[in-house]
Amino acid sequence: QVQLVESGGGLVQAGGSLKLSCAASGRTFSNYAMGWFRQAPGKEREFVAAISWSGSSTVYADSVKGRFTISRDNAKNTVFLQMNSMKPEDTAVYYCARNTYASGGYYDQTTYNYWGQGTQVTVSS
Repeated sequence: QVQLVESGGGLVQAGGSLKLSCAASGRTFSNYAMGWFRQAPGKEREFVAAISWSGSSTVYADSVKGRFTISRDNAKNTVFLQMNSMKPEDTAVYYCARNTYASGGYYDQTTYNYWGQGTQVTVSS
């Protein structure tokens, strides 16, 4: 069974930065693409960023492009989300997820079969 555990959330002022981490159990972490999603109060969960199995390909939602960076360390079974120039509208619970593919299918939540429990990120104005 795969477990994903997010950490690094918290309260930050607008313009500030946070770095989220997602630690995965299991020996096959490096075989799969990974993604970050978020859900704000009263809204549906939305795609934020994704990274291919090797880290050579990354994609971002338009709302975070240029501000957020996704990366991974396959030796440590960990994926990261560096968030800079944060805005109040970035406030949400952030989830990491493991894709069923090594690459592709990034934007479709149904292609992710394992999810973390989420970590709260709050950006004050």
